[in-house]
Amino acid sequence: MSLLPQDVPGEAFAEASRFRDELYACLTGRGDELFELADAVLCAPGAVHSAVELTLLPEHRRGHGAMYDGLNEGRIDADRLRSLLAGLPLPRFPDGRLVLAVDVSSWLRSDAPCSPDRLFCHVYGRAKTASQFIPGWPYSFVAVLEMGATSWTQILDAVRLGPADDATAVTAAQLRDVVERLIAAGQWSPGEPDITVVTDAGYDVTRLAWVLRDLPVELVGRVRGDRVMRLPKPPRVYDPKGGRPPKHGPEFRFAKPETWPEPAVTTRTATMNYGKATAQAWDRVHPRLTHRAAWLDHEGELPLIEGTLVRLEVEHLSKDRAAPAVWLWSSKTGADGADVDRTWQAFLRRFDLEHTFRLFKQTLGWTRPRLREPEAADRWTWLIIAAYTQLRLARPAVHDLRHPWEKPTAPHRLTPARVRRTFRNFRQHLPCPTRAPKPHRPGPGRPPGTPNKRRAPRYDVGKTVRRETTLSALQRLAGKDEGEHRAKVRPTHAAARAVPISHALCPQ
Repeated sequence: MSLLPQDVPGEAFAEASRFRDELYACLTGRGDELFELADAVLCAPGAVHSAVELTLLPEHRRGHGAMYDGLNEGRIDADRLRSLLAGLPLPRFPDGRLVLAVDVSSWLRSDAPCSPDRLFCHVYGRAKTASQFIPGWPYSFVAVLEMGATSWTQILDAVRLGPADDATAVTAAQLRDVVERLIAAGQWSPGEPDITVVTDAGYDVTRLAWVLRDLPVELVGRVRGDRVMRLPKPPRVYDPKGGRPPKHGPEFRFAKPETWPEPAVTTRTATMNYGKATAQAWDRVHPRLTHRAAWLDHEGELPLIEGTLVRLEVEHLSKDRAAPAVWLWSSKTGADGADVDRTWQAFLRRFDLEHTFRLFKQTLGWTRPRLREPEAADRWTWLIIAAYTQLRLARPAVHDLRHPWEKPTAPHRLTPARVRRTFRNFRQHLPCPTRAPKPHRPGPGRPPGTPNKRRAPRYDVGKTVRRETTLSALQRLAGKDEGEHRAKVRPTHAAARAVPISHALCPQ
């Protein structure tokens, strides 16, 4: 092994070396093959177009058969790897808080009828009405965001959504596990600012805030512009007629400014690309919940989930595009001007996760392999996450190998793709815990001229569990089940008369 250059930071090298050793320990089955496959992803000269082409690189010392065997039969201790990722040095905002983002990215498999557990994934088109649904495997990612304009994130967890899963329940359980691991790793201590979790409009942010209310987190999510929420109830006034006091205040219709009261907080911030950003905030705004959808099985009185509603408006967008207002809801009440500005600034950093998804798919080849089993797709996904984490750890220690037509960039401004360009040189100084491959002969395989007579099973696409969305439908279903149960336990008189005498005397 060559000596470490003098100008390489020792802390970055030590952290990258420790991560590689711990990563190898997480690969409990076919670990040598999986580890070398991750190195091949990092050292490929260009974008990864297929997994089998990675076996031709010198970093991958085994054959292509070992690659297929590793993805199909290998084992990864995902829980240990999650704990390893939570214990790494994580980026923080200026006030020292952690900002997490959760989003779903799909591995589209429209041409894989033999692959189980596929769902219809929503894909956006170039036009507003060009979106469509394509079969694939959706994955829910949780990442740590950085402050400032950057394309770097740190992926902490990935969970594949199945046909029988409730997206909100899976996301809530995933966020709970991530926050608990961060607390166990010492990333948060009592007295520090709460962990901020940023979501997009596809998530029920109020439901997540209620489920995670016992954790030190603040939920921030975008809400649709046609929503209707409620203001806090007015002070109680004595009424000689009596009656129950109101639980909710007047309606707050996002699309009707005449229903907006005077905002509690108004801030104005000058931005570099969008002109002046104006944020208006109303305190203790909450939705009016009913026994429908996610709240169908809620026992007792429905809760009152209050938060801060923020309306963000900028002067202009790039290329003279229209700048519609963005509505945000935060689970924090009593927010001041600094809290409001931090809320919408943290939400804008959520779009950095889109750069990570694009790097995964276009450069690291996350969705390139044509794997049949979803378990193999999970192993490949964790290898891509481990490879991307090594790029982030090597970020302060590598040199910029720019092309002649590229502009020089400061070391702290290198993109993940430019760090990957020089990772092969940095890898020479890192430990490689894999063992040398053993010589072997390939198996005989299927005899020539013998076709495969085992037809692979086909699987349907979509949800396999139908959920009732109203309380009346649930009660009707419960009454139907109760009626069927009574019919089985005690048959009717007509049914008893229809039973033969031999069956009545000799019941089975």
